[in-house]
Amino acid sequence: MVAEKCHFQENMVTRIVDLRSDTVTKPTEAMRAAMASAEVDDDVLGYDPTAFRLETEMAKTMGKDAALFVPSGTMGNLISVLVHCDVRGSEVILGDTCHINIFENGGIATIGGVHPRQVKNNDDGTMDIDLIEAAIRDPMGELFYPTTKLICLENTHANSGGRCLSVEYTDRVGELAKKHGLKLHIDGARIFNASVALGVPVDRLVQAADSVSVCLSKGIGAPVGSVIVGSKNFIAKARRLRKTLGGGMRQIGILCAAALVALQENVGKLESDHKKARLLAGNCHTVLDDSMRSPDGLNEVKGLRVDACSVETNMVFIDIEEGTKTRAEKICKYMEERGILVMQESSSRMRVVLHHQISASDVQYALSCFQQAVAVKGVQKEMGN
Repeated sequence: MVAEKCHFQENMVTRIVDLRSDTVTKPTEAMRAAMASAEVDDDVLGYDPTAFRLETEMAKTMGKDAALFVPSGTMGNLISVLVHCDVRGSEVILGDTCHINIFENGGIATIGGVHPRQVKNNDDGTMDIDLIEAAIRDPMGELFYPTTKLICLENTHANSGGRCLSVEYTDRVGELAKKHGLKLHIDGARIFNASVALGVPVDRLVQAADSVSVCLSKGIGAPVGSVIVGSKNFIAKARRLRKTLGGGMRQIGILCAAALVALQENVGKLESDHKKARLLAGNCHTVLDDSMRSPDGLNEVKGLRVDACSVETNMVFIDIEEGTKTRAEKICKYMEERGILVMQESSSRMRVVLHHQISASDVQYALSCFQQAVAVKGVQKEMGN
């Protein structure tokens, strides 16, 4: 039984359960206090002590030589690609549904003159190793082809539902890159989620990578920014590109202070976020010991389809089955009227993302509202006359 019933909030919203993304979290009191008291200086000149602390801590955590704070994950990925692909007309091999390819405004091409060579992403976010190797250009054809310089992976893979790339797979891609004289960049926007879910230390998980971008404002809940890590030479070039792209900021210690709190306090909460996602998704029937999943989860709601077995981290994708009487837009509106915010992916797909400011009670309330949406809106397969 669901503990808390769904109810309509007319005119005045009394409760908000924001499941649109893990980017919607608000700074905690500890973060606000750290921001208010942060020691700062001019970071463009290289003197902000709190930025230095964050970058030093991130480099150590990720097992790399150096790190650089950047305003966003999009800028972090763009800078990383441009450092590795320093000649216009270079080519990067990446997944066809990865974030860099789909959601970053084509920046590597429009700004950097870098050509994206797409390889099909599998359902688990990987690309077949043999397909990656087949996509590497033959240097003998340099008169006609772009020059392959870089391979990009994404971990966790957002468009695959937050699936994790294993350390074994990442190592194999790294070995392939070295074999062909290429670099490997990991878009690690939610790399801490992957580390926790896999039970692998984050530095080991990215050991094969030449560079990694890590989002501070997604899974771990800082208000702003990302960090890129790599060799000292890589970061020196990245710092210059950050200035070129308008990302050099002055007293950024006020932002880095909040990120330090997030690293200290919120990485340990990620497993709880993953459990809440599994609770919402429901029972994975192929898992024998599945005590953390709910028998009343979304995958038990007729008319909705959730692959509970694919929920590895904090994301749940919800599909509306063919032949139903409603669309995602109507369900999202119904949920919003009850204080629950859900991301519409398409006319037949929705996404929810769990984070540290969503409680188990919030999950049960959201589940109750989804169930009620089915009953009220008739999200059922049409049975004919």
